[in-house]
Amino acid sequence: MAINTVTHVVLTGGIGSRLWPLSRKTLPKQYLELFDGESLFEKTVARNQDVSDKMIVVGNIENYKMSNSIMSKFNIPFTHIIEAVPRNTAAAIAFAAFASKPEDVLLITPSDHIIEGNDAYASALQQAITLANQDFLVTFGIKPTKPETGYGYIEFENENVIAFHEKPNLETAKTYLKRGNYFWNSGLFCFKAGKFLEELEKQEPEVYKTSRAAWSANNDGFLDYDLSLSIPSISIDYAVMERSKDIKVVPAHFEWSDLGSFESVYDYLVQKGHPIDSNRNIVIGTSMHTTFIGVKNCILIYTADALMVLQKENSQEVKQVYQQLESIASPLL
Repeated sequence: MAINTVTHVVLTGGIGSRLWPLSRKTLPKQYLELFDGESLFEKTVARNQDVSDKMIVVGNIENYKMSNSIMSKFNIPFTHIIEAVPRNTAAAIAFAAFASKPEDVLLITPSDHIIEGNDAYASALQQAITLANQDFLVTFGIKPTKPETGYGYIEFENENVIAFHEKPNLETAKTYLKRGNYFWNSGLFCFKAGKFLEELEKQEPEVYKTSRAAWSANNDGFLDYDLSLSIPSISIDYAVMERSKDIKVVPAHFEWSDLGSFESVYDYLVQKGHPIDSNRNIVIGTSMHTTFIGVKNCILIYTADALMVLQKENSQEVKQVYQQLESIASPLL
């Protein structure tokens, strides 16, 4: 079998609204140097350097300078695609596919995940690349460690996907955990550029057509605002992965977190030796002396213009605070 070029595609478009007030539109979570003094974006690039021959960064007009600044630390040539307006992951990945040769294998990774266990990660990637070379669209499934309501799930049998499921309520998540043949949906993908575009054209012709028009008119990687606005905003899961017949899932035996909530940030920081008091309360963002009395498992998040105190278990509710601030066009975003 011919060995095709592997291109690492990094998606940098997220805002990280569940990590407000640390994560802001002007400094989203993937650029925060909170993790061993490095940003998640930097860790993502470093982690995939050895497995890929090329690199594409898909970002937006608000964050591309931050991406360029981090990429300057690496001696890697890369293609930068800059969206004028966010149109979700189906379009973002389509741009990367249009910028590639049809036989190129694309390894799609978000820029804001933590992955540990290099050997297990490399092994999963090799398995995925092999399947991608056989014209499958590959997703990576994470074995659940708890009944998590913040992730989508993949129902599977061996490497075959039975169904994708939206974020469940707690009872459903407990059922998934008990059944044992459900993975968390990691948001990592691997497939040939041409195969993805073929499936996108079949399943969502409007996304395919409008993305192609926007890409064709790109100016040195910058996409046109009006052409971009006409692209339907649809995720890759809904547009392609949930509807294609050619899907495979690779089980991930590496440690993974999308750090999508303060609960997962808390778990990560505590594991890394972040200071914690006797009632498992922690402070993020300041070295100012802080005392917690009568509360357990709390997180105090400090920034120059906002303070937040939350119960670790209520981390998913931070998004509601963000939406509330958004509704009044708050400058705190």
